Formats: sequence, C-alpha cells, structure tokens
Amino acid sequence: MESKANKQVILGAVVIGISAMFWGFDGIVLTPRLFNLPVPFVVFILHLVPFLLMNFFLYNRYPLIKTLNKTELFSLIMVATFGGSIGTMAIVKALFLVNFQSLSIVVLLQKLQPVFAISLAALFLKERLRRNFLLWAIIALFAGYFLTFGASLPKVQEDMNTIYASLFAVLAAFSFGSSTVFSKKVLGKLDFITATFFRYGFTATIMFVVVTSMGFLGEFKNVTPQNWMIIFIIAMTTGSGAIFLYYFGLKKVKAIIATIMELFFPMSAILFDYFINGHVLSPVQWISAAVMIFAIINLNADNSKALKRFRKS
Repeated sequence: MESKANKQVILGAVVIGISAMFWGFDGIVLTPRLFNLPVPFVVFILHLVPFLLMNFFLYNRYPLIKTLNKTELFSLIMVATFGGSIGTMAIVKALFLVNFQSLSIVVLLQKLQPVFAISLAALFLKERLRRNFLLWAIIALFAGYFLTFGASLPKVQEDMNTIYASLFAVLAAFSFGSSTVFSKKVLGKLDFITATFFRYGFTATIMFVVVTSMGFLGEFKNVTPQNWMIIFIIAMTTGSGAIFLYYFGLKKVKAIIATIMELFFPMSAILFDYFINGHVLSPVQWISAAVMIFAIINLNADNSKALKRFRKS
C-alpha cells in the first residue's frame, strides 16, 4: 500500500512539473507570437476556443451550475473576472510590451502570486498567517525589483516598457492570487474539471462583452494561419490542458511538493528564453530570482503549517 501511495505522489509531482513547463513554454514561445492582435481579443480567443472544445465532452456539466448558491456563483464569476480576464490580459500585455526582451523576467514576476493569495486569504477567508509571512513577502518583493532592474536604478526613458511590463506582471500576480482565494469556495462544491469548464465559459463571456464594447470583434479577419496554429496549440496543451494536468497532480501531493514542482515554470521559462531567444539573466538577476523563489517557497511552507494548525484547532 505504501509503495502504491508513493507512486501516486511521484505521478502527481511529475504531472505538476510537466504542466509548469507547459506554462513556461507558453509565456516565452507561444503567447508572445500573437502580438499582432489586440490583447483583449487574444484573451477572448484563448478562452473561447478551449471552451468550445470542452463542450464536446463536458456538455453534461451545465446542470451543475444550478447547485451553486449565490456566494459560490459570485466566487466563480470573480475567478473568471480576476484569473481569467484581468490577470490574463495583464500578463499578455506585459509579454507584448517587452517585445521578446526580458520575457523570463515577466514570467518570474508572476511567482509573486502567493504573496497576494495568502494576504487576501487572511483578509477575506480569515486564514491565520505565520509571523514570518511579512518578512518573506518583503524579501520576495525586493528581489522582484532587483530581478527587473538589476543593481542600478531604472532609467525612466529607456526602461519605460520594462517598467510598464513589470507593473502589468505584478497586476497579473495580484489577479491570479485573488482568483486562488475565490476558487477555494468554488472547489468546495465543484470538482476541478467542472470548475475549469465553467471558468473558461464565464471568462469567454466576459471577454466577449469586453471585445465587443471595444470594437475588437472584427479582429477575426486579422487572425493569420500561424496565429490559429498557436491558438490551437495553446488550447490543447499550455492552456486548459496544462490546468487539467495541474489539478490532477494537485490531488495526489501535498501543497509544499506542488510549490517545489511549480518551480519548473520559472526555470523552464529562463531556459526557453535562452535557447530560443538568446536572452540570459545578469548575475544580479540570477541571484534575485533565486532569492525570490526561495522566499516564495518559505512563504508557502509557513502558510501550509499555519493552515494545518488552524484546521486542528
């Protein structure tokens, strides 16, 4: 029995690592190559296509929406609003702004997500925080600054796009962190497959309203064959496919193991950025990235311990 349980843990860890590498590949190689399209339209189409494909085998999940109470339905809408719409638009905008430069920095800044997720969980879900949380959060934020600008002060005129991209990446981290908090209420009622299905459906609906109001619905005529190829690759692999893999793995491992395996996301992003785009971090940025990731690991580990004690009390 023990060896079977260990195999399940190993399987879960490997699956999370694969999904994390998919996200790294997406951020460096795939999504930036949709730069010829408006950001809201990109986010809309990246949710619409997977949602339409999911309908072929998940159409029988629609009645489950009626089982949600008002609070759970509101939480699901917030997941789609923050995680699906605002967060995705922010990170796509950040990736487009750097024009294939500093892509790995933008991806790494997303790892600040737990700082916001844990803070918001304490604020809205009344979850207890470890006293070390503030220390690790401050270290992570300072490391994020040095990761972005190195040891020198930013030159406003020269680094304007980098500054904007960094701010959008942090906004994405905040939005994804918010989505994590709201998803806790949803996943208490729905399985992860159904929750993902509804998340994509609600996000596609929200983004349809956004692109229609902004006059971007006619952008379909500007989608090139290469764009469509990338969109379908994302839909089948790094998009909904990676999310399904991640949640499958998450059911089999502890939170701290998941956090460690998620490091394949930033590490693969750095490697892809080097081998595909020829970019490499400076020594100061390497140290900053390591410090930030170390702080995030400790932040997650401390919070996991606090939650365990909270549930036992």
